[in-house]
Amino acid sequence: MSVERRAFLTDSVGVAATAGLPTAMRPLPQMSRTGAIGTAHIQELRAGLRSLYELDNAYGGGDVRSLAVRHLRRIRRVINNSNYPDTIGRQLRLLSGEAAEHCAWLFYDADDQEAARSYWGDALTTASMLGDASLETLVFAALSLQASHAGQPRDGLDYARAARERASRFDSPRLQSLLATREARALSLMPDAKAAQSKLSEAMRLAERTDRRSPDWTAFHGAAEISFAQGLAYAESGHHSAAVSFLKAALAQQNQRVYGRNKALYRLTLARSLVAAGQADEGAAHAVESLDYLSEVESGRVTRRIKQVAGLLRGCGASGSKETAQHLLEHTGAKGC
Repeated sequence: MSVERRAFLTDSVGVAATAGLPTAMRPLPQMSRTGAIGTAHIQELRAGLRSLYELDNAYGGGDVRSLAVRHLRRIRRVINNSNYPDTIGRQLRLLSGEAAEHCAWLFYDADDQEAARSYWGDALTTASMLGDASLETLVFAALSLQASHAGQPRDGLDYARAARERASRFDSPRLQSLLATREARALSLMPDAKAAQSKLSEAMRLAERTDRRSPDWTAFHGAAEISFAQGLAYAESGHHSAAVSFLKAALAQQNQRVYGRNKALYRLTLARSLVAAGQADEGAAHAVESLDYLSEVESGRVTRRIKQVAGLLRGCGASGSKETAQHLLEHTGAKGC
C-alpha cells in the first residue's frame, strides 16, 4: 500500500471512528493500479460529509467543526496529490466547495463569524470557478443569513437577491420561499416593515406549492420557519406581543424530528419576546425548558440567545426572575452578577 493511500485510508477511518457513525466507517475502496482516484472514492468522501451534516444537527457547530476542517483538508490533499481524470476532478472540486460551505456553517453556529466568512469565501470561489449555480445559491443564502445576524441588513438583502437570481433557473418553490424569508429578514432589520411583510406573504404562498425538485439542504424550510421569521420581524420592530403569537405558532409547527439546537433556539427566542412583552414568568419557564434540549449540544448562537434572555430576566427585578437568570448563565458557564 502506498504512503498516499495509507494516509487517505487512515484519515478517513479516523474521522469516522471519532464520529461514531457506521455508514462512514467502511474501508475506502482500493485504488486502481495507476493509483488514480475514482468514483468509489468520491462516494466515500461524500458519505463522510453527510455524516458531518448529521453530527452538526445532533451536536451543534462547536464540537463538529474540527472534524469538518479535517475532512476538507483531506479532500484538498486528494485534489492536489492524486491522479484522476477531469470528470473526477470536477467532482472533487465541487465536493471541496460543499465541504468548505459546511465548515462555514459550523463556525457560524459556533459564533466564530470571521472564520465562517472565510470558509464561505472559499466555497463561493469554488462555485464560481466551476460555474455551479446550486452551490452559489447556497453560499449567497448563507451569507445573507450571516450578514443579517451581524447587523448588516443591506448586505443581507443584496446576498439574498443574488441567491434568488442564481436560483431562478431551478424550478423549486421551496427554495424560492426560503430565499424570500432571507430577504424579509434583512428588510425587517433595515427597517422596512411593509416590504418585509410582503416578502413573508410571498414566502408562504411559495411554500404551499408542490415541490419535488428542491435541494436537499432546503428540507428544513416550511411553515415553522416562516412563522419564526414573522415573529422575528415583529420582535425587531418592538412589537413583542405580536411576535409571541407567531413564535408560539412556530413551536407548534415544528416537525418532531427537528434537532435539539433548533428546538432550543425557537423556545429561547419566544422566551425573549415573552419577557420583553411583560410576561416574565412564562418567558422564564420556556427558557428553562429549552435547556432540556441542550445536554449534548454546543452552539454559540444558542449560548448568545441564553445570555440575552438571562439579561432581560435580571432586569425584571423579581427574585424568581433573577434566580432563573442565574440558572441560565450557569448553564453557559458564565457568572451572574
